[in-house]
Amino acid sequence: MKIVRFRDKAGAVSYGTLEGDRITPAEGDPLQGLKPGRTSMAVGEVRLLAPIIPPNVLCIGQNYKAHVEEGGDKLPKAPILFMKSTTTVIGPDEPIILPKVAPGNVDFEAELALVIGKTARYVPESRALDYVLGYTCAHDVSARDCQRNDGQWVRAKSFETFCPLGPWIETDLDPSNVRVQGRLNGQTMQDATTALMIFNIPFLISYLSQGMTLLPGTVLLTGTPAGVGFARKPPVWLKPGDVFEVEVEGIGSLSNPITAED
Repeated sequence: MKIVRFRDKAGAVSYGTLEGDRITPAEGDPLQGLKPGRTSMAVGEVRLLAPIIPPNVLCIGQNYKAHVEEGGDKLPKAPILFMKSTTTVIGPDEPIILPKVAPGNVDFEAELALVIGKTARYVPESRALDYVLGYTCAHDVSARDCQRNDGQWVRAKSFETFCPLGPWIETDLDPSNVRVQGRLNGQTMQDATTALMIFNIPFLISYLSQGMTLLPGTVLLTGTPAGVGFARKPPVWLKPGDVFEVEVEGIGSLSNPITAED
């Protein structure tokens, strides 16, 4: 099932389910339960929004071996956790804004994200996927100069609009071996499968739940494959006029234009 969040022509924001090119609006929300209506509308009649408003955005760094190696680092012995501000979250086709204070070294990172569906604490790996509502595409936009100079990653990852999510939440997906691609202006820059993750999704959920409560609606970005801009020679940075697309097999694609901050 594909769960969408959308704004209709009257300006009302609702959840619904998508089948083909038709959306069936629903009452409630996906965390408490959706009650689908009886009528549907064409997806072209509405504007798709970020499919969830998360209480937390958790992210895993350096979770693909080739990505670690392209940055010249050693393989992590445990998951590297950082967070993005919830104000970074935007939806499909919304612009990623290059911040005035750090416009020059903004990088792209295509990722598979998951949405926690129920409170998770001390979850065993064997049951970890039972706590997942579904999966979506994510773009972990990163200001590399801030990431390098600050000594930690949160500000670099938390500028406004730096976490596009969407286009919907796919509830029926085996995340163990799906293709993740990142395309810049139509050119494939990143291409790998989740089977190449250093730490798989059940382990990540279990590991994180040992140290914190994962609240319903929490979004977890699971790491990016090799091919990011900073590791290229010469480096490739996002610039106004660019379009970056994240495609995840079994889900769909998420596209966002790049603009400068006014």
